[in-house]
Amino acid sequence: MTSTHPRKRPQRRSEIPRGPQQDTGLQQIRDVLPPASAPCTVEPAPRPVGDEVPPELLALVTHHCRRINAYLARAQHLQTLHGDSMKHWQRLVLYALTDALAHNHLLVGTLAAYLQRQDLDPDLLRRYLQSPDPDRYITREAVQHLDGLTGAVPEDSPEPAWMAVGRHIACDGG
Repeated sequence: MTSTHPRKRPQRRSEIPRGPQQDTGLQQIRDVLPPASAPCTVEPAPRPVGDEVPPELLALVTHHCRRINAYLARAQHLQTLHGDSMKHWQRLVLYALTDALAHNHLLVGTLAAYLQRQDLDPDLLRRYLQSPDPDRYITREAVQHLDGLTGAVPEDSPEPAWMAVGRHIACDGG
């Protein structure tokens, strides 16, 4: 008896490495990230927190993910705008991708600084960052961003830019 259903197409195999191969490759990239030019270590000053994620951290992630996604979408869209001009495309796509990278780096550094301030075990922080050195992420700008997010009073006048952005994120909720 023959089946009336057409044969299923053989599943296509992706050429993109997945699983352990990709994990190993990503770890190799993380391992060679240079330390920040002015790395910071945040002194513990835990704030009482419950089991819920503080709303300012949720707003932080929302804010930066929106920015990152917008830059990545722009980088993808540039092929339709400038696919016929390598000169324009290369400039604009790298601007968009490096802006996305900067937001991602700031987001990770700010979250890491928050966890450091909450006195998270340093080994646990290194494991979460998948890096032997949290100084790759926790920069002066990340600490300023965290200070604005948590309502710290600025020591400098005028207020540092990322502190003001952090304050704005905390007030607006993302």
